[in-house]
Amino acid sequence: MRTGMRQGPEIWIRGPVGMPEPGPPERAHARAAPLRFSWVGLHGDAGVSTLAAVHGGHDSGRARPGPADPQSVLLVARTQASGPETVVPAVEMFRHGEVPYGFGLDAVVPAADAPDRLPRSLARRIRHLEPVTDVYRVPWVPAWRPGGLSGRLPREPEPLSRPTGSTR
Repeated sequence: MRTGMRQGPEIWIRGPVGMPEPGPPERAHARAAPLRFSWVGLHGDAGVSTLAAVHGGHDSGRARPGPADPQSVLLVARTQASGPETVVPAVEMFRHGEVPYGFGLDAVVPAADAPDRLPRSLARRIRHLEPVTDVYRVPWVPAWRPGGLSGRLPREPEPLSRPTGSTR
């Protein structure tokens, strides 16, 4: 073995490898890149515009994001009978590479269609997705119905703040 050769993981990095420049740790965290993602509705009235207004991100409606839009996708469907049926074929398209190169599925977002609990059959369909992809359920938020989208996030959709980075 020759002396002076690098043996660690830096041998896989092209270009010069040096020590990072010292700087205050607060600035390093403040400059973290914002998450970039696109909301894609799997059917009409899925709630894409509301979720984009509340959590940020690109509102793709029911269309695939364009070339200039974020390629990280959050699929949205209402929890009514036909909503979960649209999710499985869409997830399978991502799993089998049937989407254009560069698109990535970050999560499925079932949005509640009513304030009460889901019937068992619908809840079971959603649970079957959890081993395949991240699932972030959005419960019924009464303030959103009349258009109350500004201000602090209601407590119910807080888990969705993890994949979106939303802190409102």
